[in-house]
Parts: sequence; C-alpha cells; structure tokens
Amino acid sequence: MPKKKKGNNGNGKAQQPENGGKPELSLKEQRKLQRQQAKAREEIIQYCTAVAIFAAFAGLLGGLMLEPRLGVGLAVAIPALLLSFRFPRYAIYGFVFYLPFSGTVTYGIGGGSPILQLAKDAIFFPALLGVLIFCNKHKQPLIIPGAIKVPLIMLATFLAAVLLIVNGSQQLSADGEMPILIGVLGLKALLGYLLLIPCIYYLIQTKDDLYFLLRAQVVLIIACCALSFIQYWMLSTGICQGTQATGEDIFKASLEARCFVGGSLLYSPAHGQIRLPGTFVAPWQWGWFLISSAFFTFGTAFNDRSWIWRMLGLVSMAMVAMMSVLSGQRIALALVPTMVIVLLVVTGQIVNLKRFLPIGVGLFLILSFLVARDPAVVNERIQSFQSRWEASPPQEFITQQLRWANRQQRGLLGRGLGRATNAARIFGRTQLVETYHSKVLYETGPIGLIMLMVLFTVLTIATFRAYREVKDPNLRGYAASMWVFILFISYNPYYYPLDVDPVNVYYWLAAGIVMKLPDIDRQERLRQSLQGNTTRKLSRKEMKQLKKSQAAVKF
Repeated sequence: MPKKKKGNNGNGKAQQPENGGKPELSLKEQRKLQRQQAKAREEIIQYCTAVAIFAAFAGLLGGLMLEPRLGVGLAVAIPALLLSFRFPRYAIYGFVFYLPFSGTVTYGIGGGSPILQLAKDAIFFPALLGVLIFCNKHKQPLIIPGAIKVPLIMLATFLAAVLLIVNGSQQLSADGEMPILIGVLGLKALLGYLLLIPCIYYLIQTKDDLYFLLRAQVVLIIACCALSFIQYWMLSTGICQGTQATGEDIFKASLEARCFVGGSLLYSPAHGQIRLPGTFVAPWQWGWFLISSAFFTFGTAFNDRSWIWRMLGLVSMAMVAMMSVLSGQRIALALVPTMVIVLLVVTGQIVNLKRFLPIGVGLFLILSFLVARDPAVVNERIQSFQSRWEASPPQEFITQQLRWANRQQRGLLGRGLGRATNAARIFGRTQLVETYHSKVLYETGPIGLIMLMVLFTVLTIATFRAYREVKDPNLRGYAASMWVFILFISYNPYYYPLDVDPVNVYYWLAAGIVMKLPDIDRQERLRQSLQGNTTRKLSRKEMKQLKKSQAAVKF
C-alpha cells in the first residue's frame, strides 16, 4: 500500500499532527493563502497611497489659502487620523510610544501649537473607533473588566447630567466663554482614556506581544532618561543659560528657559531651584513619569524571561533613580524608592535571593557611585524635600484643598465639568485645584466624587482578582507590579496625576495589561500541557475561559 503524502490524509484535507499543533497546509491551501496575503498587501498599498495624496493636497490647499503652519498641520493630521482608523493595532502602539515625547514634539517642533498638543488624541481616538467596530463585528465585550460596567454607566449618566444642566446653563449666560467645550474637555480628562483597557486587552494576543510591549516601555524610559540627563548636562555646563529672571519669577518654571527637550523648566542652582521637565511639557509631569516608570522597570528587572532584558530593566531602574535626584523632583525622590520597596514586599522578590541579590547589589552600586560622584547635589535635594515638607505638610495641604472645594459647592452637581481642568482654560475661566479628589469634588460635587471612587474601587478589585489568577511566576510578578500601580494611583490624594499625561494613560494601560495576563497564562499552560512539559492540566473552567479569550479575531 503506497504511503500517503505528508500533510494529506488521502481526501485532500490537511492532516492533524499528533502533537496537537497546527495542521500542515496542502499545496492548494498554501497557494490560496499566498493569494490572500498578496491581495491584502495590495489593498494596504492602495489605501496608504490614497491617504498620502489626499493629505498632500489638503495640506497644500490649506497652506496656500489659510496659513502655512495650518497646511503642515493638515498634512500630518489627516494621515494620523485615517491610518490610525485603518490600522488600530499599530496606532495603539504608536500612541503609547509617542506619549513620553509629546511635550518635546509640541515645543521643539511646533512651538507650543495647540494642534500638536492634541496629536496623540488624533492617534488614539481613531484607533479606538476601529476597536469599537472590531468588537461589534466579532461580538466581543467592549467594557473590560465586566465588573465596572454598572458603576461606569451610572457615572457616565451622572456626568452627562452635569454637562447638560450645569455647563449648559452656563452656556446660556456665557460671556466670551464656551462652557460646553470646557465640559467636554473635563469629561475627557476624567474618562477619556478608560477604553484604552480593551484596546490593550485585544492588542496583546500572545506572550510575545506582552513582552514586546513591556520591553518597549523600558527602552522608552531609558531613552527619555538619557535625553533628560543631556538636558541637565547642557544646563550645568552653561550650554543652556537656564533661568534668567528676577524677583518671584526666579522661582517659576518658564518656556524662556527651555533647553534641548521638553517644555518649561526652572534652573537656578544659586538659589537652590532646579525643576527639569525631561521630555514632558512641565517638570511635575516628568516627576510622575519617573514614578510610573518605577513600576514598569521593576517588572522587567525581576520578571523578564531573558537575563539581558533583566539587566536592561536594572539599568532603567538606576536611570529613573538618578533622574529623580538630578531633575529636582521632590515627589519622585520620595516615591520612587518607596514604591520599589513596596513592590519587593508585594511580589515576594525580597525573599527570592537568587534573583534579588544580583539586581539589588547592582542597583546599590550604581546609586552609590552617583552619590559619591556628586554628594552635594544629593544633599541639596534631600534638604529641599525636607524644607518643602516642613513648609507645607502634605496632609494639611490635602485637607485644606478638600475643605476649600467643599465650600465652593452650590448644589449637588458641582461647579461644572472642566472648571478645574487646566487643559480647558483655552475655552474659558478655570480654577487651579492642586489635588485630584478636590478637583473632582469641585467640578461634580460629592455625588460625582463618590461615583468615581466606586468605579476606581471596583477596577482595583477586578484587577486584583485577575492578578491572583496568574500562576506563572514571571507573569504573576508583572501582574503584581501593575496592580500596585493601579492601587496607588486610584487612592493617591496628592496632586492630580490622573488628570494629565502620562498617568492618565498609564493607569488604564496597566489595567489592560493585568486583565489580559490570566488569558496569556492559560495559553502558556495549555501549550506546555500539549507538549508534555507540565503535569498540571487546565481545569474545565479555565478551558472555557481560554476558548472564550481565543474566540476573538486578531484586529
């Protein structure tokens, strides 16, 4: 009896391998697949060509008829919008990767143009529309985790009422203001990037996707810290003049002192004033980027599967610590080491001597070298932190802000969405409120604040449960790092990091990563089980969840 050809069972159908892997394709199926791939490439080329021609025409027309800068803006914005909608997967990556450099692009290339300040939204929201269409087409849930659906609907309904009743009534009597647009920007600041959770959930399909995203984040952190160090070096050597002001202005960050990257900065070491913005618009945003980076770098340093990337994670941790000192960020100087200690305890790495000792010793040596190299700088930063704490203790500052916001109430709906949102000041008067919960209380009243905290609490609980589902030690370490970040930001009462870049993006990014990790863990255990590399089988419930997660078509 003649032998059957490999990959064919005699019926012209592909034969299933015994190891449970993917079936080998017949010659006919291979040719069909090649034709489909060629057709897809041709469609992509045609689409991109059409977009490029349309953008060039619109940019030229806008530049000739209106203003050259507007023409350039159109030539950039149109491809960003259309390509992000057509390729949401790559747009989401682009959105996350562009975020740390947005301040540098805005002031280094665009001269502070308001259009460039919205550039990242021109990438995210079209991509989000693509994800919405994907979810509707393939019957996939949009609200992830499902537990937040009820509190989110209740909060969104309440915020819509505030927008219509409070901002709407202000619009009727507005004098040169646009309260409705103020409210729209205020709503975006509160919940604008919440749907990044499903975007990240569907973006990460495999363990390789997860590692790519987290490793890319470490590379971005190293790049941003390196650029910020160059900024510090240029200021300290006199290449950039720093702050050249008198009176009270010598204690304020300004765009006139801008150097190399980022936006406004303060550099007057003679008066003990150094506040660098790194690659961001303002110094305090850079400080919160460093704090956020502590969580991402910790995860890679302790949990990446490759020792090379663990070493890079260590380097990024050291650079974050170094720039927390050199940039003059008092809050980063206090919170970065504190969060690292908390993560060591929560993840259990402090008792994992085999992995903790090399990284811990390496980090200690790097920081010791930095302290020995310039002890005066370190001492000045510590003294600055102590004097700031004594002059304005955080607990008193937070209490004062909450009391003030409560006294400003005129009803149950607050003073109107966006009325304490800095980004909305281009449309009218806004109030500077320097703590997040006081800001929400001022804008939406006590009911809005309670509803928002319920949403954050439910999300924190849901991500904790997802983290506890993960069995793989490395993935579990990543989940713990992201969950601690979510917990910390949800209830952090100091300043308003959730209101602006980068925390208003990283918070939802971390939530999306945590919610996907149980699926990735089940996929890996199923693969190992099929290969005979593990004795633990998936339970019936886990198999059902795995099949559900794999039902989604890759967008």
